[in-house]
Amino acid sequence: MESLARYLKHMASNQASDLFLTTGARPSVKIDGTLHPIQRQPLTHGQSKEIIYDVIDELQAAEFEQNLELNFGITLPEGRFRINVFQQRGEMSLVARFIKHDIPSLSQLNMPPILEKLTENKKGLVLVVGSTGSGKSTTLASMLNHRNKTQAGHILTIEDPIEYTFKHARSIVCQREVGVDTLSYDNALREALREAPDVIFIGEVRDNKTMEAALKFADTGHLCLTTLHAVNAYQALDRIVHLFPSPAHNQVLMDLSLNLNAIVSLRLLPGAEKTKRCAATEVMINSPYVSELVRSGDFHEIKNVMEKGNQEGMQTFDQSITELYNRGKITLETALSHADSRTDLEWKLNFGSESDSLSVNGQTADYDDEEIGFQTD
Repeated sequence: MESLARYLKHMASNQASDLFLTTGARPSVKIDGTLHPIQRQPLTHGQSKEIIYDVIDELQAAEFEQNLELNFGITLPEGRFRINVFQQRGEMSLVARFIKHDIPSLSQLNMPPILEKLTENKKGLVLVVGSTGSGKSTTLASMLNHRNKTQAGHILTIEDPIEYTFKHARSIVCQREVGVDTLSYDNALREALREAPDVIFIGEVRDNKTMEAALKFADTGHLCLTTLHAVNAYQALDRIVHLFPSPAHNQVLMDLSLNLNAIVSLRLLPGAEKTKRCAATEVMINSPYVSELVRSGDFHEIKNVMEKGNQEGMQTFDQSITELYNRGKITLETALSHADSRTDLEWKLNFGSESDSLSVNGQTADYDDEEIGFQTD
């Protein structure tokens, strides 16, 4: 029977993003979004448990037996792997995510230049949102590493588990893993301000306590970056507000209007070259007008502001998708099938619009043609 290390090394050598081990199915990896079996025979009863128990210690085994869930990381010369163990049909199963050692730059990811500026702010809250597998982890790592390389200071991360590992550059980067370096998110967040950070990265907003802490960090003069599962800025704002009870909504809206810097939303699209994927990005900057809309809870109007806010670094998904199509990075069918409004995008591609921030027939900025792979979250 193969060891977990051999499966993980196979992942790395084939540039796979995910590994799946479950009873009754053949061990498989996902490469560029497609599942590929890597073994002829399926795992039989007890084999997945044997593979997993070979790499976890007694405390981790006890945690799994209590919670029937376990998250941890494994580091090999080939890279770092995020491991999730869970139970299904009474059997242990495992999913591993491959996290490469090298952190790509924002320009290598073809991210809008405004993302570099967002990391250079002294304070405020930056949210990077998207569905599972949209590239949030890679984008945030790139943003943090840009700050690390360009400004002196203390960057503190609170993660569950640690994904990318940072080398100290102009900044000192301290990474705390829940369950290893701290007992809980709550403990780490409570102690964070005593650790004198300039930048705080919270791995994920999961509840109102975490969101409240993120807003507090921003309000007290720190730059806070975090992630949230939401498909766009509108849904992110709506989800944040509804993390809190109704009587608190007005205060949350006020806090967001004052402390939010930006919401960056991501979608990974199939590239024109089938082996590549491209990120479409929606960027909402908390301009004075957007701040008023947030304070009043009028989220529906924000998309209209983004469409006209190119000078401030804002853009909608459809504008980003239009640009990717014009540069030959995605096919027409991909552009139309992933648009917020297929009809509107089709009209713009066919006829253009003087009011559009991006002209279909105009020149786009020069980009590095080298495609860098995203680590899907």
